[in-house]
Amino acid sequence: MLTPDRRGLLGYAAAGIAAAVTPRLFAQERAAEALTSLTQGIKPIRRAERADRLSRAQAMMQAKGIDALLIEPGASLIYYSGVRWWRSERLTALVIPATGAPLILCPFFEKPSIDESLGISAEVRVWQEHESPHALVAAFLTEKGLAKGRIGIEETVRYFAVDGLKAALPQARLTTDPVTRALRMRKTPAEIALMQTAADVTMAAYRWTYRQVKAGMTPADIGALMTAATTALGGKSEFNLVLLGEAAAYPHGSGKPQAVRAGEVVLMDCGCTVGDYQSDISRTFVYGAAPTAQQRTVWNDVAQGQTIAFAAAKLDTPAGAVDDAVRAHYESRGYGPGYALPGLSHRTGHGIGMEGHEPVNLVHGETTKLDVGMCFSNEPGLYLPGTMGVRMEDCFHMTARGPAWFSKPPVSIEAPIG
Repeated sequence: MLTPDRRGLLGYAAAGIAAAVTPRLFAQERAAEALTSLTQGIKPIRRAERADRLSRAQAMMQAKGIDALLIEPGASLIYYSGVRWWRSERLTALVIPATGAPLILCPFFEKPSIDESLGISAEVRVWQEHESPHALVAAFLTEKGLAKGRIGIEETVRYFAVDGLKAALPQARLTTDPVTRALRMRKTPAEIALMQTAADVTMAAYRWTYRQVKAGMTPADIGALMTAATTALGGKSEFNLVLLGEAAAYPHGSGKPQAVRAGEVVLMDCGCTVGDYQSDISRTFVYGAAPTAQQRTVWNDVAQGQTIAFAAAKLDTPAGAVDDAVRAHYESRGYGPGYALPGLSHRTGHGIGMEGHEPVNLVHGETTKLDVGMCFSNEPGLYLPGTMGVRMEDCFHMTARGPAWFSKPPVSIEAPIG
């Protein structure tokens, strides 16, 4: 039976309006019909886990001599409080004292919306349009006896919030927040489970989209297919970077027109969010023809790079050593040296969790040691300017036994999705 939407599309085609009928639109319909959600059984982060986060944060604050933390909207606000909010000129913030209940402050007219997603026990104070939110923070800290305290500023807090607090509480000592990054860097089993589901969604979307790719498609066409599949599978699509042919030689692409052509590489870098946690997976394949000797060699070199990175990711190993191991192998293969091209011009990997890119990175010189719960991308791509590029990217997390994959790398260029 034709749905109303299909009747409309066929009507447009009959009328000769070709722009209304694209492979993209038909494939999006097929995605909704062919795929079912993988996220119906997920367990979102609950109040008990957020309460535990606050407890661990306060214990760490006390150990490090931090009297309070200031957090603005974003991933860290969600992490601690469950409040999903945006940043504007009107300050909404979380203040976590080293002891006692935290404070949420927001504009008066936003309080009902803030209350909807508040996932912790906290005091909520409001400010009117003619009032200073910084004075509200200062009053709370003064009541706590912290007017001269050491206040940790979460690393993404904007300058106007810091400057306003400094003016309202001049005797306080404002410093870098040493707590939030340390906590968020080490994921709990509940966080790992959500990241695993996000990876499962992205891989299922890849498997469906890969079969839909046709000659002549643009990066936007393929990206739309991936978005449709991700949505049908229950994920929130975050990014779908598609690089075709020579454009794959540039890690974040080119503005030149691109289209799928037989015998050229297709590089896809895609990710989604499930329950506030992200995936980030890349695949490279050759469309419509057997790989050339050069394409096969570079693809195999990248696959070996991923294997070397995974093997080097041992507990208590400095994160930079993972990058060093990959780069040493690539140099033995004639790439580089270092970050020079042709070769690997970016870090081997980055932290991942609630955000696609989080500390700490797998990059030369990084001394932070790998620990249980840390999560990373493993993406030692190779880029040959003017010719082609190959990137395979899979994420892993550190366990007590070493690294464990969220998604497993493909085994060959003939089976590029996995």
